[in-house]
Order: sequence, then C-alpha cells, then structure tokens
Amino acid sequence: MGFFELHHFFLAAKQKYKEGDWRARPSRSWTREEVKERFHDFIDEDEHFEPSFLARTLGQAWDTFRLPPKERKYMQKLDANILIYCLLSFFLKTLDNSNVSNAYVSGMKEDLNLNGNERNLFTTFFNIGYLIGAIPSSIILNKVRPSIWIPLCELIWSGLVMAIAGAPNAKTIYGIRFVIGLFESVAYPGLAMVLGSWYKPSELSKRMELYDAAWAIASMFSGYIQAGVYTNMNGLAGFAGWRWLFIIDGCIGIPIALLGFYSVPDYPINTQVLYLSQLEKEYSYVRMEDVGRKAPKPLTIKRFFKYFLTWRPYGFLWPWVLFNICDTTGYFNLWLSSLGTYSVQQVNVIPSGGYALSLVSGYLSANISDRYGIRWPFIMHAVAWCFLGNLLLAIWDIPYGLKYFAFFCPNIGYALWGMMLAWSAEAFQDDTELRGMLPAVGSTLSYAMTAWLPVVIFPTEKAPKYSVGYQITTGLIVLEAMGVMFFLFMTKYEAKAKGRVVNKYGLAVDAEEADAKLDVGVRRESEELYGKIGVIDGVEPASDGSFSEKKVKEKDMYSDA
Repeated sequence: MGFFELHHFFLAAKQKYKEGDWRARPSRSWTREEVKERFHDFIDEDEHFEPSFLARTLGQAWDTFRLPPKERKYMQKLDANILIYCLLSFFLKTLDNSNVSNAYVSGMKEDLNLNGNERNLFTTFFNIGYLIGAIPSSIILNKVRPSIWIPLCELIWSGLVMAIAGAPNAKTIYGIRFVIGLFESVAYPGLAMVLGSWYKPSELSKRMELYDAAWAIASMFSGYIQAGVYTNMNGLAGFAGWRWLFIIDGCIGIPIALLGFYSVPDYPINTQVLYLSQLEKEYSYVRMEDVGRKAPKPLTIKRFFKYFLTWRPYGFLWPWVLFNICDTTGYFNLWLSSLGTYSVQQVNVIPSGGYALSLVSGYLSANISDRYGIRWPFIMHAVAWCFLGNLLLAIWDIPYGLKYFAFFCPNIGYALWGMMLAWSAEAFQDDTELRGMLPAVGSTLSYAMTAWLPVVIFPTEKAPKYSVGYQITTGLIVLEAMGVMFFLFMTKYEAKAKGRVVNKYGLAVDAEEADAKLDVGVRRESEELYGKIGVIDGVEPASDGSFSEKKVKEKDMYSDA
C-alpha cells in the first residue's frame, strides 16, 4: 500500500469516526405529527387506555406494567439489557470487595499470619488505586465509548481478583488490590451516567436505586457464598476455602464483562447496540430530548476546571462524600466474631439480614419518590436512620437486642446513594459530562478519606468497641443532613436566578426550550418547587402568579427553537 492509498485510508477512517461520533447531533429533528407517524410503534394513540386490575396491581411494584402495550414492550427491552447489565456489573464489583472482609474472618488471617491492620490496608490500597483512576477514567469516557471502556476494565479486574487466590502474603494482595481499584474506578460513575441518560424522572429513581442496591445483593450473597465455599470446598485441590472464593468470583466476572460489550448502550444520541433497531435508537433520542436531557459535548481542560467556579460540584460533593465516610455497615461481622458464640458461617450470614433491609427500604423510598417526583424528603429519611444507628453505637453500652438494631439501622438508610444519583442526574441534566464526573470526583474524595480515616478511628485491633469511631460518624451525619438541604436550596436558587420553568416532568428547564417543545411548566407545583421563576414566552401568568390555568399556543414539539 503506497502513500496515497494510506492517506485515503486514514481520511476514510477519520470520516467514519466523525459519522459515529456520539457527540454529533442527529441530522434532523421531527415535528409532532412526524413523531406520531414515525414512532407509532412506541406511542399508543389511545388516550383512554386503562390498564387491567392485574397490571395496576403489578404496577405498584414496577411502572412498566401500567404502560400501554407498545410503550411497555419498548421499556422492557431497555430494562432487560441496560438495567440488568448495570445490576450484574455493580453486583460483581461489590462482591469483589465484600469477599475481602469475608475471607479475612474465614481463614485468610491465619493462613497469611495477619496480625495488625492488614484488613484495613487491603481496603486502603484499593482506595488509593480507585482515587488515582476515577477522574482519568471519567475523562476517558468522554473520548472512548462506555460500551468499550467499561467492559474492558471489568475484564481486567476480574482476572486480577482471581490472582488474589494465589497470593502468598499481604504485600502481594496490597499490589493486586491497588490495580483492581484503578480499573474498578470507572464502573460505578460510568454506569450511573449511562442509566441517567436513558430514563425519565418517573422511571429513574427506582432503577438507580436497584442499580445501587446491587451492593446489598452482593454483600448478602457474599456471606452465603463464603459460608458455602468454606463448608464444601475448604481444602479442595489444596486450596483453602477463602482462596476458592476469589477464584469463583473471577469466574463469575469474566462472562459479565463480555456481556458488557453487547449490553452497554452508550447514549441515545450515539448508541450502536444490536438489540435496538435504528427506529428505536431515534425514538430513544427523541424521548430524552423531550425530557430536556442534553447530549454529550467535548470535555476540555478549561471546561473541567470551570465547573469548580460554580456551586454544583460542592453542592453534590458535600453530602456525597459524607455518605461514604459515615458508612459503618462493614463492622457488623467484627462484632459478631468477637462474641465467640457464632460459627464462621453464622458470622458471614447474619449481616445479610441488614442487606435485605437495604433492598426493601431503598426500593420503597425510590418507588414512592418516582410517583411524587420529589427526592429530598426520602434522602433525609435515610439520613435519619443512619444517624440513629451511629448514635446508639456511639453510646455502646446498651442492651444486646438494641445493639443488633443499631447495626441494622444504617442498612435501612441505604437509599442515600441511589436517590442522590437520581436527584443530581435531574438537577444537572443540562450537562452530561458533569453528571458523569461528579460521582467520579465524589468517589475520589471519598476514597481519599477512607484510605486513612478507618485506620485511625476504626482500628482493627480495637474491634468491636471503638473509642471515637461512632462518635465521629454521628457528628458527620449531622453535616450530611445540612449538605442535603444546601443542595435543595441551591437547585431552587439556580432555577430562579436563570428564569427557568418546570416542565411536565417536574424538571427545571430554560423557558425558551420549554416553550418551543410545548412542554412549559404549566402546573401549580412549579411555584411550590422553585417560586416565581420566570414568565414563559407567549403565556401570561394567572392572577396568583401561576401558569396552571393558562392555555399555551401549539408549537412543534421536536423542531429546533
């Protein structure tokens, strides 16, 4: 191949890349009539559709059951591919980390002669790797498709988890855990950003909570898996039960990672997945454009640092980092082990009751939150449970049953993470890159703190009664609650300052954009949420200042303003 042939080859490759560039806007938009005609397979025109009694009953648990048939089929297709993979991926990530704690109390300590803070240091080295990798991975996601980068990282860390099974000493595990943290750092914020790009407000919170609840599922199953492995495989082929745990973990992870190359859809604007037709891809983009969710844009260094001149990073990071610092659910099994009355299997299984509570309380909060379209009261409810549990453990000298209750309380408050992710995805829906980066930055700061703080306030040799640990987390949870209220205040203030209105989904959007889409905030709740935050072009407010009783002139819903 000569020079000119090579030149034309690279020009063609460059053009192909541009055509597939997910930051490029679709070549056209559609009017309301064109939407009905083009996407009639997904839009049921029967405005009088009423779901059956069975559908309404099942719909109390999962919203798609209440939808008209065509729309329900579309939503089930999204859930079966996007949501299921996200759940499996986060399940795997959490299983990797939970198994370190379970292995420590199931033979690792004795086999490797661990006698100090090695258990905390395993977490510390992982956190350092995560800290270093989180922000670069988030930036890479702006350059490389999530459908490539996320599964590739997952494939690498699954292999490294298996390598722990052959570790001869603690130092080897330190190095492996560091590299695992480096590659795992992309998973949680990356998949949360993808989820937040495909679902409407009435759909998002429960799915984000399920995604986040994979932590509870993995933690719960980790105890059962470790108990089963210890009972049935301890000594098999010369390997201790705790070593088999990491081998099995890696064997689970590799096929999940391979599934990611098929299932991760990138974003509605650039998706190339095989399970969606071209028409479905176009409809997905139109659906999110109707909500007001913006398409991705190039992330430059200047734009990255400009974020930190606004309130947004600080408003999100304040409560988010404290959520992570104050998570004390991992110390339950140390208390059980110290009692000397439970077997290894029981020490691993009993805490699973708390994870079951996390699943139930988190999903109930998210489901109700989606129905009412409001997030902060449910987050504050979760914060209250975390405060109560830590306060009781700070007192410590309490009845045996009450101490059990105290260890379970933070699990009831686990709804914090998923609800905050959903809230921020909606509050910052005008900036895809910020939505993806904030969980990464938050995780970086959280891991920076948890890399050393647990070693100081929760030293393993002092377990299970710590002199200052629970007292400090109790105080920090008060600051956590203040951070949630600050986020609420600033979202209201920003919307009012920029003259935004509340669209039909309950989200603050620019008045011009809402007017162009016939999606103006003509609802009395707009005042309750944001105050009098602006007048919509072509619409005068009622005498009480609201828009709820005014009619709006017809405009094309999907044409450019």
